[in-house]
Amino acid sequence: MKKLVYYGLLLLLFFSPVHVSAQKESGYSATHLSFDNNLLKWDEVNSLLPKFSKFTVIDFETGLSFKVQRRAGRDHTDVQPLTQKDTKIMKSIYGGKWSWKRRAILVQFDDYLIPASMHGMPHGAGALQNSFPGHFCIHFYGSSTHRTDQMDFSHSLMILKSAGQLDDYVFNASSNDFVKIFVEGMNQQDEFILDLVLSKNWRRDKEFLTKLNDIQTIKIKQLELLTESPFVSEAQVEIVMYSKKNGKMKGNLHVSMVRSYPIDSWEVVASEIIFDVE
Repeated sequence: MKKLVYYGLLLLLFFSPVHVSAQKESGYSATHLSFDNNLLKWDEVNSLLPKFSKFTVIDFETGLSFKVQRRAGRDHTDVQPLTQKDTKIMKSIYGGKWSWKRRAILVQFDDYLIPASMHGMPHGAGALQNSFPGHFCIHFYGSSTHRTDQMDFSHSLMILKSAGQLDDYVFNASSNDFVKIFVEGMNQQDEFILDLVLSKNWRRDKEFLTKLNDIQTIKIKQLELLTESPFVSEAQVEIVMYSKKNGKMKGNLHVSMVRSYPIDSWEVVASEIIFDVE
Protein backbone atom coordinates (compact mmCIF):
# COMPACT_ATOMS: atom_id res chain seq x y z
CA MET A 1 0.00 0.00 0.00
CA LYS A 2 2.79 2.40 0.91
CA LYS A 3 4.53 1.72 -2.39
CA LEU A 4 1.30 2.59 -4.23
CA VAL A 5 1.42 6.02 -2.56
CA TYR A 6 5.01 6.45 -3.72
CA TYR A 7 4.31 5.35 -7.27
CA GLY A 8 1.19 7.49 -7.42
CA LEU A 9 3.22 10.55 -6.48
CA LEU A 10 5.78 9.78 -9.16
CA LEU A 11 3.06 9.35 -11.78
CA LEU A 12 1.60 12.72 -10.84
CA LEU A 13 5.02 14.26 -11.21
CA PHE A 14 5.50 12.49 -14.54
CA PHE A 15 2.59 14.45 -15.99
CA SER A 16 4.22 17.70 -14.94
CA PRO A 17 7.50 19.13 -16.31
CA VAL A 18 9.37 17.25 -13.59
CA HIS A 19 11.39 14.19 -14.65
CA VAL A 20 12.98 11.52 -12.52
CA SER A 21 16.54 10.35 -12.41
CA ALA A 22 18.11 7.74 -10.15
CA GLN A 23 21.46 6.24 -9.41
CA LYS A 24 22.03 2.54 -10.11
CA GLU A 25 24.55 0.45 -8.23
CA SER A 26 26.80 0.36 -11.26
CA GLY A 27 26.54 4.11 -11.89
CA TYR A 28 24.11 6.84 -12.77
CA SER A 29 21.22 6.07 -15.10
CA ALA A 30 19.84 9.01 -17.08
CA THR A 31 16.36 7.60 -17.70
CA HIS A 32 13.68 10.24 -17.23
CA LEU A 33 11.35 8.03 -15.19
CA SER A 34 12.71 5.26 -12.99
CA PHE A 35 10.94 2.99 -10.51
CA ASP A 36 14.23 1.40 -9.38
CA ASN A 37 14.08 3.40 -6.12
CA ASN A 38 17.85 3.74 -6.00
CA LEU A 39 19.15 6.63 -3.91
CA LEU A 40 21.47 9.36 -5.07
CA LYS A 41 24.37 9.41 -2.61
CA TRP A 42 25.45 12.48 -0.67
CA ASP A 43 28.79 12.88 -2.47
CA GLU A 44 26.95 13.19 -5.78
CA VAL A 45 24.22 15.43 -4.38
CA ASN A 46 26.88 17.66 -2.83
CA SER A 47 28.37 18.24 -6.28
CA LEU A 48 24.99 18.50 -7.99
CA LEU A 49 23.66 21.13 -5.55
CA PRO A 50 26.60 23.46 -4.75
CA LYS A 51 26.44 26.51 -2.51
CA PHE A 52 23.86 29.09 -3.73
CA SER A 53 22.09 26.57 -5.98
CA LYS A 54 18.29 26.77 -6.00
CA PHE A 55 15.92 23.81 -6.07
CA THR A 56 12.38 22.72 -5.17
CA VAL A 57 11.34 20.77 -2.07
CA ILE A 58 8.25 18.55 -2.40
CA ASP A 59 6.66 17.27 0.80
CA PHE A 60 6.00 13.54 0.43
CA GLU A 61 2.73 13.42 2.38
CA THR A 62 0.97 16.65 1.39
CA GLY A 63 2.44 17.18 -2.08
CA LEU A 64 3.04 20.84 -1.21
CA SER A 65 6.22 22.34 -2.67
CA PHE A 66 8.40 25.37 -2.09
CA LYS A 67 11.73 26.71 -3.36
CA VAL A 68 14.96 26.95 -1.40
CA GLN A 69 18.57 28.01 -1.81
CA ARG A 70 21.55 26.16 -0.41
CA ARG A 71 23.60 28.52 1.74
CA ALA A 72 26.10 26.20 3.44
CA GLY A 73 26.63 22.70 4.82
CA ARG A 74 29.51 20.23 4.62
CA ASP A 75 27.89 16.91 5.54
CA HIS A 76 24.34 17.90 4.56
CA THR A 77 22.71 20.96 3.01
CA ASP A 78 21.89 24.07 5.04
CA VAL A 79 19.14 25.81 3.10
CA GLN A 80 16.71 28.73 3.31
CA PRO A 81 13.31 29.27 1.71
CA LEU A 82 13.72 31.65 -1.21
CA THR A 83 10.86 34.05 -0.47
CA GLN A 84 8.26 34.89 2.17
CA LYS A 85 5.77 32.85 0.14
CA ASP A 86 8.06 29.81 0.30
CA THR A 87 8.45 30.27 4.07
CA LYS A 88 4.66 30.40 4.45
CA ILE A 89 4.24 27.16 2.48
CA MET A 90 6.92 25.40 4.50
CA LYS A 91 5.35 26.50 7.79
CA SER A 92 1.94 25.26 6.62
CA ILE A 93 3.49 21.82 5.95
CA TYR A 94 4.39 21.76 9.65
CA GLY A 95 0.90 22.73 10.75
CA GLY A 96 1.79 26.37 11.38
CA LYS A 97 4.49 25.65 13.99
CA TRP A 98 8.23 25.27 13.46
CA SER A 99 9.44 21.84 14.55
CA TRP A 100 12.50 19.59 14.70
CA LYS A 101 10.32 16.72 13.45
CA ARG A 102 11.66 15.04 10.30
CA ARG A 103 9.60 14.87 7.12
CA ALA A 104 10.12 12.79 3.99
CA ILE A 105 10.65 14.98 0.93
CA LEU A 106 11.67 14.82 -2.71
CA VAL A 107 14.16 17.36 -4.00
CA GLN A 108 13.60 18.40 -7.62
CA PHE A 109 16.50 19.93 -9.51
CA ASP A 110 16.60 19.96 -13.34
CA ASP A 111 15.86 16.34 -14.35
CA TYR A 112 16.57 14.96 -10.88
CA LEU A 113 14.03 13.89 -8.27
CA ILE A 114 16.00 12.93 -5.18
CA PRO A 115 14.67 11.26 -1.98
CA ALA A 116 15.63 13.32 1.07
CA SER A 117 14.59 14.36 4.58
CA MET A 118 14.17 17.74 6.24
CA HIS A 119 13.38 19.15 9.66
CA GLY A 120 11.34 22.30 10.17
CA MET A 121 13.21 24.37 12.75
CA PRO A 122 14.91 27.66 11.85
CA HIS A 123 18.30 27.94 13.50
CA GLY A 124 21.65 29.63 12.99
CA ALA A 125 22.26 32.38 10.48
CA GLY A 126 20.09 33.46 7.58
CA ALA A 127 20.77 35.89 4.74
CA LEU A 128 17.65 36.03 2.56
CA GLN A 129 14.70 38.41 2.97
CA ASN A 130 12.18 35.63 3.49
CA SER A 131 10.77 36.02 7.04
CA PHE A 132 12.63 32.82 7.98
CA PRO A 133 14.84 33.37 11.05
CA GLY A 134 17.88 31.29 10.07
CA HIS A 135 18.26 28.15 7.97
CA PHE A 136 17.12 24.53 8.13
CA CYS A 137 18.75 21.23 7.16
CA ILE A 138 18.08 18.77 4.35
CA HIS A 139 19.70 15.34 4.54
CA PHE A 140 20.32 12.92 1.68
CA TYR A 141 21.44 9.28 1.58
CA GLY A 142 24.86 9.25 3.26
CA SER A 143 24.51 12.67 4.91
CA SER A 144 25.48 13.12 8.53
CA THR A 145 24.85 15.65 11.29
CA HIS A 146 27.25 18.27 12.63
CA ARG A 147 28.05 16.13 15.65
CA THR A 148 28.76 12.74 14.07
CA ASP A 149 29.98 11.09 10.89
CA GLN A 150 27.00 8.70 11.03
CA MET A 151 23.68 9.04 9.22
CA ASP A 152 20.96 10.30 11.55
CA PHE A 153 18.58 7.36 12.04
CA SER A 154 15.40 9.44 11.86
CA HIS A 155 16.54 11.15 8.66
CA SER A 156 17.48 7.79 7.15
CA LEU A 157 13.96 6.45 7.76
CA MET A 158 12.45 9.49 6.06
CA ILE A 159 14.78 9.12 3.07
CA LEU A 160 13.74 5.48 2.69
CA LYS A 161 10.11 6.59 3.01
CA SER A 162 10.41 9.13 0.20
CA ALA A 163 12.29 6.58 -1.92
CA GLY A 164 9.52 3.99 -1.54
CA GLN A 165 11.90 1.59 0.22
CA LEU A 166 10.76 1.85 3.83
CA ASP A 167 8.36 -1.11 3.54
CA ASP A 168 11.20 -3.45 2.54
CA TYR A 169 13.52 -2.09 5.22
CA VAL A 170 10.93 -2.63 7.95
CA PHE A 171 9.94 -6.07 6.65
CA ASN A 172 13.54 -7.30 6.80
CA ALA A 173 14.48 -5.60 10.07
CA SER A 174 15.77 -7.65 12.98
CA SER A 175 13.76 -7.54 16.20
CA ASN A 176 16.36 -5.17 17.67
CA ASP A 177 16.12 -2.75 14.74
CA PHE A 178 12.34 -3.14 14.64
CA VAL A 179 12.11 -1.72 18.17
CA LYS A 180 14.29 1.24 17.13
CA ILE A 181 12.02 1.92 14.15
CA PHE A 182 8.96 1.78 16.42
CA VAL A 183 10.42 4.21 18.96
CA GLU A 184 11.48 6.59 16.20
CA GLY A 185 7.99 6.39 14.71
CA MET A 186 6.64 7.58 18.07
CA ASN A 187 9.35 10.23 18.33
CA GLN A 188 8.43 11.65 14.93
CA GLN A 189 4.68 11.11 15.48
CA ASP A 190 4.74 9.51 12.03
CA GLU A 191 1.63 7.45 11.34
CA PHE A 192 3.13 6.12 8.10
CA ILE A 193 5.90 4.42 10.12
CA LEU A 194 3.59 3.37 12.94
CA ASP A 195 1.26 1.68 10.44
CA LEU A 196 4.20 -0.44 9.29
CA VAL A 197 5.26 -1.64 12.74
CA LEU A 198 2.15 -1.74 14.94
CA SER A 199 -0.72 -4.22 15.11
CA LYS A 200 -3.56 -3.23 12.78
CA ASN A 201 -5.91 -2.17 15.59
CA TRP A 202 -3.51 0.32 17.16
CA ARG A 203 -5.65 3.35 16.29
CA ARG A 204 -8.43 1.91 18.47
CA ASP A 205 -6.19 1.43 21.50
CA LYS A 206 -7.12 4.48 23.61
CA GLU A 207 -4.47 3.87 26.26
CA PHE A 208 -1.65 3.74 23.71
CA LEU A 209 -3.02 6.76 21.80
CA THR A 210 -3.09 8.80 25.01
CA LYS A 211 0.58 7.95 25.65
CA LEU A 212 1.54 8.61 22.02
CA ASN A 213 -0.17 12.00 21.90
CA ASP A 214 1.61 13.05 25.11
CA ILE A 215 5.08 12.43 23.66
CA GLN A 216 7.08 15.52 22.73
CA THR A 217 10.28 13.56 22.16
CA ILE A 218 11.44 10.05 23.08
CA LYS A 219 14.97 8.66 22.81
CA ILE A 220 16.55 5.26 23.46
CA LYS A 221 19.37 5.08 25.98
CA GLN A 222 19.69 1.29 26.03
CA LEU A 223 17.84 -1.61 24.41
CA GLU A 224 17.77 -5.18 25.70
CA LEU A 225 16.00 -8.16 24.12
CA LEU A 226 14.53 -10.14 27.01
CA THR A 227 13.22 -13.05 24.96
CA GLU A 228 13.43 -13.96 21.31
CA SER A 229 11.96 -16.92 19.45
CA PRO A 230 10.95 -17.31 15.80
CA PHE A 231 7.43 -16.06 16.65
CA VAL A 232 7.69 -13.90 19.78
CA SER A 233 10.17 -11.29 20.94
CA GLU A 234 10.14 -9.00 23.96
CA ALA A 235 12.33 -5.96 24.57
CA GLN A 236 13.00 -3.65 27.50
CA VAL A 237 14.04 -0.18 26.38
CA GLU A 238 15.57 2.39 28.68
CA ILE A 239 14.22 5.73 27.48
CA VAL A 240 14.33 9.46 28.10
CA MET A 241 11.20 11.26 27.00
CA TYR A 242 9.65 14.69 27.21
CA SER A 243 5.98 14.58 28.07
CA LYS A 244 3.73 17.45 26.99
CA LYS A 245 2.09 17.27 30.43
CA ASN A 246 4.94 16.34 32.77
CA GLY A 247 8.17 17.46 31.10
CA LYS A 248 11.30 15.31 31.23
CA MET A 249 10.72 11.70 32.25
CA LYS A 250 12.96 8.62 32.50
CA GLY A 251 12.29 4.92 32.74
CA ASN A 252 11.60 1.82 30.70
CA LEU A 253 9.41 0.90 27.78
CA HIS A 254 8.30 -2.72 27.43
CA VAL A 255 7.65 -3.85 23.86
CA SER A 256 6.15 -7.17 22.74
CA MET A 257 6.47 -8.30 19.12
CA VAL A 258 4.85 -11.24 17.32
CA ARG A 259 4.73 -12.79 13.85
CA SER A 260 2.92 -15.76 12.32
CA TYR A 261 5.87 -17.21 10.37
CA PRO A 262 9.65 -16.84 10.75
CA ILE A 263 9.83 -15.20 7.32
CA ASP A 264 7.19 -12.56 8.22
CA SER A 265 7.86 -9.07 9.50
CA TRP A 266 7.58 -8.42 13.22
CA GLU A 267 4.53 -6.62 14.62
CA VAL A 268 4.44 -4.58 17.83
CA VAL A 269 1.37 -5.46 19.91
CA ALA A 270 -0.12 -2.06 20.80
CA SER A 271 -2.19 -3.37 23.72
CA GLU A 272 0.92 -4.81 25.42
CA ILE A 273 3.11 -1.69 25.29
CA ILE A 274 4.03 -0.63 28.83
CA PHE A 275 5.44 2.82 29.71
CA ASP A 276 7.14 2.64 33.12
CA VAL A 277 8.43 6.22 33.40
CA GLU A 278 8.49 8.99 35.98
